[in-house]
Amino acid sequence: MTLEETLKRLKDLGDEKVRARNIRAGAGENQYGVKMGDIRKLAKQIKTNRALAFGLWETGNTDAQLLAILLVKPKMLSRQEVDHWVRTATVAQVADWLNAYIAKKHADAEPLRLAWMTADDVWAARAGWSLTATRVAKGADLDLSALLDRIEAEMAAASSAVQWTMNMALAEIGIASPDHRNRALAIGESLGVYRDYPVSKGCTSPFAPIWIAEIVRRRG
Repeated sequence: MTLEETLKRLKDLGDEKVRARNIRAGAGENQYGVKMGDIRKLAKQIKTNRALAFGLWETGNTDAQLLAILLVKPKMLSRQEVDHWVRTATVAQVADWLNAYIAKKHADAEPLRLAWMTADDVWAARAGWSLTATRVAKGADLDLSALLDRIEAEMAAASSAVQWTMNMALAEIGIASPDHRNRALAIGESLGVYRDYPVSKGCTSPFAPIWIAEIVRRRG
């Protein structure tokens, strides 16, 4: 399937109601409003295709970029290519799929994480904190005190894109490390980030003190 044919398929699968909902959620105008299930089905039909994935990515279209992520394996991208994709993500959903499916599984995930943790680029910083949260959850030997220092000093003023994954890291530290839990809870309370975040019934608030307490309770 050519790039033009694939874009036409995506456009045909688009739904104006989905597009409008996505835009209200901050997904931007450059998208067709394709349902996630339809993007996954199309990816299964096309299968792995590096050249097509790169063509789709460079359109900047949200649906095309989500599809591109599903058409490659982490080993098919160089460290430089992953970095380029991360820095040219268009919206949070694209950034998060890229982190989940490509970045955290890449052979150079750790050097990329370290580089992104000091990046000025918003999407690179978001990816760095996302990978850090994952490493904390897996029990990696990281300097948790230093991470908490940064979160305490930087999270309140961080862009919304970066703030979300910094908060993830804060919660994971509080969950994974009993020795750092009280400080993580205190930082969350002091900063108040996501304290009033609306959540559906039965869902856990992203407000770190609530999140930490709930997951610790569940794990007994």
